[in-house]
Amino acid sequence: MKIRNAEEKDLDVIVEIYNASIPSRIATGDIECISVESRIPWYKEHTPDSRPILVMELDEKIVGWLSFQSFYGTAAYKATAEVSIYVAPEYKGQGIGKKLLSEAIFYSPKLGINTLLGFIFAHNQPSLKLFDKFGFQRWGYLPKVANLDGMKRDVVVVGLHIEEAKKMIGFDNG
Repeated sequence: MKIRNAEEKDLDVIVEIYNASIPSRIATGDIECISVESRIPWYKEHTPDSRPILVMELDEKIVGWLSFQSFYGTAAYKATAEVSIYVAPEYKGQGIGKKLLSEAIFYSPKLGINTLLGFIFAHNQPSLKLFDKFGFQRWGYLPKVANLDGMKRDVVVVGLHIEEAKKMIGFDNG
């Protein structure tokens, strides 16, 4: 198993994994599949030294990915990033998300990030449990802010201060 920075040639698989998450209405607010072309500007906004996209490979096949996204876009929030994780359907429940989130926490100080955020649908219990395992706290609750197929859905905002997490999970470098 290997985690590395995504390359533009990985966009096909990144988009395929993302699109596979849409029908469940549990991990994204998109309700229609996206195209690789629509993700090129998004990819170019992510640089390995500040807001990378990481992919996890198993036997040279990408099985999941994680992205860091700037929060709010002003200088005061430069050290805060939103993290998103997507795992290929056939690899869910195998610890891929756990390894990616662990890497994000470990890697954050090198990127100048000291706070991570997640915006997770309240009905996405697997993701909420994953983030709970790493000490993310519930920092906000946004009731009925999403409309998925006529159903109003809530969003939970989770957050983690990296220094606290490193102590909790035993990372002592950064």
